[in-house]
Amino acid sequence: MRFMDNAVRFDRESNRIRVKYVLNIGGNDGIELKTVLQALDVVGILHYGLAKVADLIIKHVISPALNSGAPVSFVTEVNPDSQAMTEAILKIVPSNDPKIEKMDGETIYPRIIEVLKFIDKCICFQEGSWTRCFGRLTWPRISELIISKFLSKVVPQDASKLADFLKIINCTSEFETALREMKFISVSENKDNQLSSFAENVEVHFASRKKTEILGRARNLLLQCDFAISQENTSRKGKHDGAASNTPEDVDLLFLSERCVVSKAAIQLMKSVHETLKDVCLSSPRVALEFYRAARDVLLLYEVVIPVKLERQLDGINQVAVLMHNDCLYLSQEILGLAFEYRSDFPTSMKDRAVFVDMAPRFQLMGEEILQRQIQLVNHSLREALDGADGFQNTHQMQQFQSAKFSIDQVVFILEKVHIIWEPLLLPSTYKRSMCMVLESVFSRITKDILLLDDMAAEETLELQRLIHLMLENLTSLLGSLATLQVEKSQEGMTFLDDLIPSLRKIRKLAELLDMPLKAITTAWETGELRNGGFTSSEVEYFIKAIFQDSPLRKDCLWRIHGNF
Repeated sequence: MRFMDNAVRFDRESNRIRVKYVLNIGGNDGIELKTVLQALDVVGILHYGLAKVADLIIKHVISPALNSGAPVSFVTEVNPDSQAMTEAILKIVPSNDPKIEKMDGETIYPRIIEVLKFIDKCICFQEGSWTRCFGRLTWPRISELIISKFLSKVVPQDASKLADFLKIINCTSEFETALREMKFISVSENKDNQLSSFAENVEVHFASRKKTEILGRARNLLLQCDFAISQENTSRKGKHDGAASNTPEDVDLLFLSERCVVSKAAIQLMKSVHETLKDVCLSSPRVALEFYRAARDVLLLYEVVIPVKLERQLDGINQVAVLMHNDCLYLSQEILGLAFEYRSDFPTSMKDRAVFVDMAPRFQLMGEEILQRQIQLVNHSLREALDGADGFQNTHQMQQFQSAKFSIDQVVFILEKVHIIWEPLLLPSTYKRSMCMVLESVFSRITKDILLLDDMAAEETLELQRLIHLMLENLTSLLGSLATLQVEKSQEGMTFLDDLIPSLRKIRKLAELLDMPLKAITTAWETGELRNGGFTSSEVEYFIKAIFQDSPLRKDCLWRIHGNF
């Protein structure tokens, strides 16, 4: 091996490969390089002897040949003496030739062939088996360098330039043919054809690059979008009549006769999907398949990127979470329409394979989960506010009344905040359903706390009634916004809103009961008025015992209520 190290060296100062044919090492003088190679071949370790030479050629010759930033050319010198050739040199010199600076097959491949011819003639002595051995050591790395440094960089940017790439395919095929002729690569082994395989699969590489670009743009779009909502949209106050239809965030829902506000990110994301699917309709089957997959992946990016990006906002009550809910609704609607819009123009092989409908439910589910999370956060805030009322006990005492009133004020503040956030952004039906769920929760909690009081003074009942009236009065705007969404009335003349929020009817009736005479309460039960208001017989009995002192009249009324159960 020392002979080989001494035979082929790279001179860094002169930037050249020097091959010595007569070797003198350790007292062994006049040993010829060819003799050394023959000996290595006989004992079956030729590949070991050539390994370091292969590394040297790759590092100092092939890599520079593929460096577009500092192009080089090669000059071969053979210095024979009077009797035999003693030395061969491959000079690596900087080049100012504009043809060499241009990275194309007509300039790169001849340079590499020149180097390999030098190796074949001056190192392997044109012995086919030796050249083939050197090729096995270097070709995997050479082909990988050619692909990464050259072929992958000249893949067309758009479909119109695919035809120009045919020249590179032809040059690549001619290059591999030349290598087979000098026995540098195998004639029969397909694994040595990786360059032509890559070039001939350029359609796939083109589609892969475009897919990467599409996904990169979509990802940057999602990361850069701030989900800010314009003042025009926040001031719409629930006017879902298209008044702000010219704003970029206001969109129609394909399968719902409603509009909603969505983020610019969602709109731009769908624009990217539509552009990609139009390319599917104009592409070959292989390219179309990659574009189809890119369109699906663009949609999935929203599911992956946005929840992480907006993680902190999703843990609070704010417009961003509502906007994300709307995005999911909008995307699910758009997804359902994609097949109807494009499938007929897809390549025939794609028509049965292209599916989008499976993605719509996941966005619907994500949107509903976000909304339910918002409702849970609101309910949690309301429960914390009501906990400060201490069950509305002893409200006839000033300190307890002030504490209860502060809790009611907090409840009203939270509900109005939610009203301001939700109404302009949510679909009317979604806003009504969600707000009714929240109001049902808070009204039922207040009603339950008051009905659980076991002893109420007359003054206390009046203060409780005052608190209920105060709360309902302060929620007039909110309740009115819900009432306008449902103007139909039942046969009894009661708005449908009372059926959506049963506890609203119950708390209103409770306010009446707090200053109602015992006989009137009993009559109201017997006529079914209290039962229709959501009261049970046990609740009415407990309420009477808490307000009225024990007496024959109370016993009679309790008996009548119990008997009418």
